[in-house]
Amino acid sequence: MNKIGLMLLGLLAGCSYISGVAQKSAGVDQPNIIYILADDMGYGDVKAYNPEGKIPTPHLDEMSANGIRFTDAHTSSSVCTPTRYGILTGRYNWRTILKKSVLGGYSKSLIKKNRTTVADMLQTQGYATAFIGKWHLGWDWALKDADASGINKLNASPEVDFTKPVENGPNTHGFDYSFGFCGSLDMAPYVYIENDMPTMVPTKMTRSVDEKGFWRKGLTADDFDHTNVLQDLTDKAVKYIGQQASDEKPFFLYFPLPAPHTPILPTTAFLGKSNTNMYGDFVMQVDDVVRQIREALRQQGIAENTLLIFTSDNGCSPRADFDELAKVDHYPSGQFRGSKADIYEGGHRVPFIVEWPAVAAKNTISDQVICTTDLFATCADITGYKIKDSEGEDSYSMLPLINGKSQKEIREYTVHHSINGSFAIRQGDWKLIACPGSGGWSYPRPQDIKNEQLDLPDMQLYNLSEDAGETNNLIATYPEKAAELKSALKEIILNGRSTPGKPQKNEGMEGWSQIEPIIN
Repeated sequence: MNKIGLMLLGLLAGCSYISGVAQKSAGVDQPNIIYILADDMGYGDVKAYNPEGKIPTPHLDEMSANGIRFTDAHTSSSVCTPTRYGILTGRYNWRTILKKSVLGGYSKSLIKKNRTTVADMLQTQGYATAFIGKWHLGWDWALKDADASGINKLNASPEVDFTKPVENGPNTHGFDYSFGFCGSLDMAPYVYIENDMPTMVPTKMTRSVDEKGFWRKGLTADDFDHTNVLQDLTDKAVKYIGQQASDEKPFFLYFPLPAPHTPILPTTAFLGKSNTNMYGDFVMQVDDVVRQIREALRQQGIAENTLLIFTSDNGCSPRADFDELAKVDHYPSGQFRGSKADIYEGGHRVPFIVEWPAVAAKNTISDQVICTTDLFATCADITGYKIKDSEGEDSYSMLPLINGKSQKEIREYTVHHSINGSFAIRQGDWKLIACPGSGGWSYPRPQDIKNEQLDLPDMQLYNLSEDAGETNNLIATYPEKAAELKSALKEIILNGRSTPGKPQKNEGMEGWSQIEPIIN
């Protein structure tokens, strides 16, 4: 064959022609992967999930119509730091020293240096990797004071040398490129970090006392404008997609948004647009972020072989003002009980939409139970990576559900976790909650039970197929089922894993009060 013929074959091998568009890719077994993680966005905030909802989400609805909408998807925790740990490591957060609550903006890294992340794994499979957005997993600031006590407090303000790089951040954990900030958008310091270095030394102090636009007092850099952060991050993500589109390597973009978490600060273009309240407006701005990412993929000719996932890190926060939203008949948790922080479904059941035109079915609904820890095993399955016993201990591959090769359940058990460290376990239609009340912020909270001396059963058992709102506790009716689920939960906790493999060690087992009623 002559040189021209060889060149033509090479060009055809590098492009697949789908729907009349030249598709640049490394083949459908090596798709680009983008994971968009909203912050505090409820199951009922997306129209495709809640047709009765009052917040327009046209771009998420379009993404759903062009992909798969999972209706029984769960975060590994009902608050953000723990869920983010699970997404990147494929391991439940409570196996670490973080048994409850979240980290602060000055906290040290929760991910140990020898822990394999999704980004680490994808690097070994030839991927370029990037993190852009809200980290909230801790990294090690250059503290001027060697005494680091108190840095986990949400209002901490230690002295930091912002002219020095951070350590044990995204670049340590598998990301070639990183740009973002450490905690939530309401946690100081308000400083961008790009590839371990602060982009500016913060010189001013800012704070907001507005209930919705709230952020804590703290050091703020001149290039950090709370109102513009969401769009600034989106611009970075779109730019990254453009840069990587011309590269032969597939890429992984982890894009955790700071919205619609507080401070609830929709830009002028979205104020009043939802006809609900400012939270609804902010949700619409998140929906527009999805539009911008999908448009960038289409413009670059790489949409067909890009696995795009949209989900949330937990349920909606009460900061959205549920009473205000109820006046216009909008309910962020949809038909489910509870909200962010709770062990009830509203705390951890989230929207989860997958779009992969070259592989995934269109306009499809899956009722299979999945968890946000499942990204690790899914990416391993896609790229042919063999997971070691010490990796992804709680991760199951979603690939058979995505490519339609199987509709069998991928996980027998799923463990849920609340802000105060309470557990629940799900098997099929059954859910056992190993505490009385919500374990979080919804009534009855742990403090309500104590202060009002409420006489509640120590555990709760619900059949979600018959009682999605978790209103009828069946613990006294089906004690055998409760005992069976409790035994399974005990085994999952003590084995250090929920997937097949060699038992692994949990950290911080001593004095772990939340597991006492489960293992005894």
